[in-house]
Formats: sequence, structure tokens, C-alpha cells
Amino acid sequence: MSIEVENLYDYDAIRQLRDATMFVAKVDSATLVLGSSQPIDVLELDRLDSIVLRRRRGGGGLVLLRPGDLWIDWWIPQGDERWSNDVHVSSIRSGKWWQSALNPFVNGVARVHNGSLEGDPALRVVCFAGRGPGEVFVDARKAVGLTQWRVREGIFVSTVIHGSPSKEIVDLLREPPPGILEALDHHVLSTLGVGEPEDLLEDLIKVSGPWRMSPSPLNN
Repeated sequence: MSIEVENLYDYDAIRQLRDATMFVAKVDSATLVLGSSQPIDVLELDRLDSIVLRRRRGGGGLVLLRPGDLWIDWWIPQGDERWSNDVHVSSIRSGKWWQSALNPFVNGVARVHNGSLEGDPALRVVCFAGRGPGEVFVDARKAVGLTQWRVREGIFVSTVIHGSPSKEIVDLLREPPPGILEALDHHVLSTLGVGEPEDLLEDLIKVSGPWRMSPSPLNN
């Protein structure tokens, strides 16, 4: 199906940033985000109703974003000491920032997935149903999803902890693969024991910074 889907971000604006920048992003309403190369025909479009459809630049599958999510993105320009030409290194480093920030807060132990992409390829139609490098798990359940987009000017790492379950995304799929509901049994802020996301965010800034803080150039 040939339908033009608007980008989630103004990526041209991001590429022009000279400083390492941290974005605390938030959508105004439920927004379903396709991966960069993901075909739109995985969806039953007539079921979206009021859900906004966008496309990100970066790997992985569908992500359903809501206003209650803790969604953090980083722009790391080439030349910054946190920049790496190794995609794996960049993912793991970002995951470790989250791990360091989460461990004092969560009911359990946060661990970073250091390996390569894992899981049934059919389930990867939804980001939180898979396991990728740098993603953070608490007691074997995914807590932090991660994707990155790399260009000559730098690296854009996008991460999120959901504020609520994302299983309703299954109803939007044209052909839900077997096992997708079970695979989407991920953590949310409340099951992690994060009562005050602002405190967690403050610690995340400390372990990963310094950053220039900026409003997100979202295409709302």
C-alpha cells in the first residue's frame, strides 16, 4: 500500500544540532510509530480511529506511544566523546545509562542486553516483543526499548519506558503472529516501582550528561 506517512521528528533539524542534546519527548495523544523500513500494510488502517500514525528513522518494529510514557532521546554529534562508529557500542552505552539510573528505583535488577537482536523474527513486527542490543530488562521483562539512527553528523538514540501496556497494538495488526500477546508482557513505570519519573529522569541526566536540554522537534 502506497501511503505517505509523516516522520515522527523533524530529522533535518536534528542533523543541524551542534551540541549533544537530550530530548524529553511527549506526544499529545496516542501515536503509532512505524520503523524506518516497515511496510504500512502490516496494519489494518481502518482500526486506527484517533491514533496518529508516524514513521521514525531507526530500526525495529511498531511502537505505540502515549502521553504517560517516559520517552527519552539523545542526539550525539560526531566529535562528542560519547559518539562511536560502532552501532553496538552506542546501543550498549545508552542502555547502561538507563541501567545505572533504574537500579536504585526498581523492584528487581535492571540488566542490559549485550547480545545481538534476538527473538522470533515474526514477533519483531512490534518493538517491545523483541530483544535488541542496549535494551534494558528487569527480571527478564523488557523495561526500556531502544532504537538508533545514524548519519554522518551523529547518532540519534531513542528510548522509552511505557506508562501503560501496549497489547492493544495487536488489534491494529493485519496478521498478528502467534505468541505476540505473550511477547508483549513488558514492564511499565508502575510495575517497575517508579513512583516519581522526575526523580528517575534527574538521575538519568546525571549518569549520561552533560547535555543541552531541548524541546523535541516532533511533527505533531
